[in-house]
Amino acid sequence: MSKRLLHTLMLLLLLLITIALAKLVESQWQPKIEEVTHTEVFLEKPKLIGPIVITDTIRIGKYFDFMDSLISTYDSMTNYTLSEHVLVNANPWIIDTLVRTDYYSMMARDSFTLDQREMIVLRPSDTLLVPDSLNAQSIMESFKKTWIDINLPEYRLRIYKDSSLLHSFPIRIGQNNRKYLKMSDRITDLKTKTGQGQIVGFKKNPAFYNPVTGRRFHYTKRDDGNTTLMPQIPWIETEINGVKNGQLIHPTTNPITLEKAISHGCIGVKEAHAWIIYYRCPLGTPIHIRYDLKIHESDGSLTELKDVYQLGT
Repeated sequence: MSKRLLHTLMLLLLLLITIALAKLVESQWQPKIEEVTHTEVFLEKPKLIGPIVITDTIRIGKYFDFMDSLISTYDSMTNYTLSEHVLVNANPWIIDTLVRTDYYSMMARDSFTLDQREMIVLRPSDTLLVPDSLNAQSIMESFKKTWIDINLPEYRLRIYKDSSLLHSFPIRIGQNNRKYLKMSDRITDLKTKTGQGQIVGFKKNPAFYNPVTGRRFHYTKRDDGNTTLMPQIPWIETEINGVKNGQLIHPTTNPITLEKAISHGCIGVKEAHAWIIYYRCPLGTPIHIRYDLKIHESDGSLTELKDVYQLGT
């Protein structure tokens, strides 16, 4: 190779190195722009917790304390807010067990119970499943679509999910009367109030008082003539038209009074149905209380109901 050709090649190599270094320096001073061509969505992997194994006998009298202790323990282990309503709806057999504690259901099975608080809900070796985040989200989304419809002259409470009917229960309603109540220390209109509202609270261990006399009582005489202790079944507190007027949804120990205007304003239901309403309708569940005298039957026919409050609507 001639010296002239070698010199030319060396100059060419030097030129290429110079160009490469120049581009490298330029790249260090240019802002780095990354083009985003798609959006990535990262879903948190459902967190799985092993089943809760019951080690003690849990009776109704201690049931709510026990559930509170479970929620306190396991809420920190889940990647969502665990609640009693979510946990129980993930284990619906608990609702079935509580429904069967209804006094009259027990009597139909020839089983008299003086104190329903002593009835067993959970037994040793029973297991509760803690839902993963996907199942919990599904339960909570279902709650958001649930609402209560009550038609007073029909004596009927219905639970809907969107437009689908889930449950339909007979009820008793307030009297068409005004009376002095010791509890409020005034003459009170006893008719059940209509309007829009929601569930705002629960009384899990309610105390029973005669609203007329203000006297507390611990026993109740049943429709069959037997006397028992008052049951521990949650009372549901409502707010209607923005007012908490003491209008509760609660069980009656005398289902013979259902489909009658006989209460002091509250809405009475069967004991079994009270458990279902409690667990299907958490805090914030919308309530629509109406007074419609004309209703459409399932066959499409129109029925006009008795105007129990003489409102003429």
